[in-house]
Formats: sequence, C-alpha cells, structure tokens
Amino acid sequence: MSFSFIHAADIHLDSPLTGLEQYEGAPVDKIRSATRDAFKNLIDTAIENRVSFIIIAGDLYDGDWKDYNTGLFFASQMVRLQKENIQVFLIRGNHDAASLISKELKLPDNVTEFSTKHAETHTLDDLGVAIHGQGFASRSVEENLVKNYPSRKEGYFNIGILHTSANGREGHETYAPCSIDDMKEKGYDYWALGHIHKRELLHEAEPVILFPGNIQGRHIKESGDKGCTLITVEDGAIHSLIHLSLDVLRWELCELDASRSESVDNLLDEARELLEKKYQEVQGRFLAVRFRIYGTTKIHQELIVDKDHLINNIRSLALEIGLGDIWVEKIKMETSRLINIEELKAQHTPVAVILDYIKDVAENDEILQELLSEFQDIQQALPYELRNAAEGFNFNDTELIKKRLADVEDLILYYLTKTEVNA
Repeated sequence: MSFSFIHAADIHLDSPLTGLEQYEGAPVDKIRSATRDAFKNLIDTAIENRVSFIIIAGDLYDGDWKDYNTGLFFASQMVRLQKENIQVFLIRGNHDAASLISKELKLPDNVTEFSTKHAETHTLDDLGVAIHGQGFASRSVEENLVKNYPSRKEGYFNIGILHTSANGREGHETYAPCSIDDMKEKGYDYWALGHIHKRELLHEAEPVILFPGNIQGRHIKESGDKGCTLITVEDGAIHSLIHLSLDVLRWELCELDASRSESVDNLLDEARELLEKKYQEVQGRFLAVRFRIYGTTKIHQELIVDKDHLINNIRSLALEIGLGDIWVEKIKMETSRLINIEELKAQHTPVAVILDYIKDVAENDEILQELLSEFQDIQQALPYELRNAAEGFNFNDTELIKKRLADVEDLILYYLTKTEVNA
C-alpha cells in the first residue's frame, strides 16, 4: 500500500506575541495573524498533495483561549479536510495542556485526539497504518512517556507521536525526556516529534525520527524557513521526506561586520546588499529582520554618537527595498573601538586626564553616589516612558552607570580626537 501524510507540530494558534508594542511601526496585525495564515497554508498543502492524513505532534494552541474563536477557527479548517476525506491525528503538548476551553469544544469526526492518561493506538486498516501516541495531561510532564508506548503492530506501518525535548535542546524546557534508543526499541517505522521549533532529523532510518519545527516563526529566535514535512510511503517503507514551507512572515538575523567599513556610508551599502539578498530569498513573504552590527572598527565612535542616523537610514532602506514588506525589528550595536585607550592615557594629554578621571569614577563608589544624587532632578524630569523603558537609564543603579561609562569614553574620544584632527 502506498500513501502520503504530513507531519506538523507547534502551531501555536493565535499566539499573543507580546512585546510588539515596544517597536514603533511594527506590523502588529500581520504578525498576529501569521499563525492562522500559516495554518491555512498547511491545510491547503494537505489538500493539494492529496495526503491520507495529517499528524500534529502537540502545541496546536498557545495556552488557554481568550474566547472560542481560536477553537472555532481550527474546527473550520478541519471541516475543509473532512470534505476531502483527510484525517487528523493530534496529541496535546505542554501549551495545549494549559487550554481549558478547548476541552469542551467538540471537533469534527475526522479529528482523533490521543488520550492524555495513557498511550494508545489508532489504526487505519485500509492503509495498514498503526499510530501510537499520548498527550500531555499537564503543562509539565517530566517522565519518559515512550517507556509505556505499545510495541509495534506487526503487518502495519507504525508511527509514534510524541511531544518531547528528547535528550534536551538549548532554549527549550525539558519535557517527556527520552533517548533515540528508547524510541528505536519500540520498532516503529516513524517517530513524529514536536516541541522543538527548529527542524531536526534525529535518526535517518529504521526508524526515521524527526522534529519538523514549527510552521510559523513568532520572533527573532525562530528565524528561517518554517513549515511541515511531507512523508511518502511505498510498499510499507518510507520513500521520501520533503520539507514544505508554510510561513507567511519570515524572521531573519542580518549580521554586518563593521571592521571592513571605512565609513558609515560603506556600512549602509553593505546593509542594502544584505537586505536585498534576504528579501529575494523569502520569495514574496513579509520579512522581519534584526540587525547585529559588530566588529572592531574605526567608525565605532561615530556609530555610538550618531546611532539614530544609522538606525533610521537602515529602516529607510528596508522601506525602499521591500516596498513596505520589510520590517526592521531591532538594530543591535556590538562594535568596539579600534583606538587603544591605554596608549592614549599614557600620552599625558588633556584627553588622557579626562579618561583617567572616568576610570577613577568607575572604581570609587563614593564618587558614584555623589553623581547619582546630582542626577535625581534629571530622573524626575524625564518623561515616564523613558524612565521606565526596558533599555532606559536607571539613575539609581551604580552598576549600570559603570557600564555606561564606556559610552562616555567613546563620546569623549569621538569629539575631542575629532577636534584635534580638525585643529
């Protein structure tokens, strides 16, 4: 028997995507609708490829719903599949376990949800397929669920569905931990995993063990191509595994090495080339980018002093290149000065005297406290949003002042050394 099916995971329908209000001009509506639009793409893809069934390996939802609209949207998409005789098999993940309303919403008959109390098996006798799985009963499942999965059903193509961190993955909480050997012992043909948002093939054959990744990136840590995997089975064996892109908005990190730039204009030229390349690669999708500018460079002080000039010119480039379909989420400045500050201090110039004083301030808590008392009036005069911004200046934090003294040094080096050159 030959057939095909789709393996998807970590849909996170209607994820709230908190924090977008921090960024002026953020395409909030487009980003918030992205998980639904990507899910529609999943359903379209299943219908176009005439698959026999879809597997969703956990985290269909993103916690409890605000209202029934999330569940009704999912049900409406399942009805589309029902009309095409496509079945859906799903398990609850850690985020689904936090959903209360969804437990009360009846789903169409083509949707099978596995028990959260114990592992169970559902068979498709016409295809010769046995699907084994167990969902999360609570948000935190720390035991190895695989140990209690049933052994393979002989004469069937066996699939295991599991929401797990496997043997652990950076950036993901440890849930339902297990090893590749644990999964191999069951004798299944395919393990459909979920929870890890980056696509990863853990084992290539006998069995194939795969994290497909999530179908839509929700922030910069979920960058790159997102989608599902189409599996084709011929004569009881896997014939092909094909990644299919589903995302409608793609997150990308743009890294610029400023050490090669002779001027800010040179850096902007490189930013243009990188944006054009990234935008071409996403093939018409909306592009959300974060810039990281790094390197030891002669223009470090200029970048620090006139940071707004660089940031807004990059944003302008994004508008021009993407015609409104590129959003610069953030620009992180991580450059360092090319000037050897210790050599400057040894020259006994006025600049050296000032730099030495700054060093003394950083090492003297009494002087720092005096400075803080002088700053109190400034603190009160600042607008509320600046006093409370995540990256704002806290005039009560001596450690923060010590860190900011490096910026002060850069300002002095820029203005005073520039004056010396021009004199």
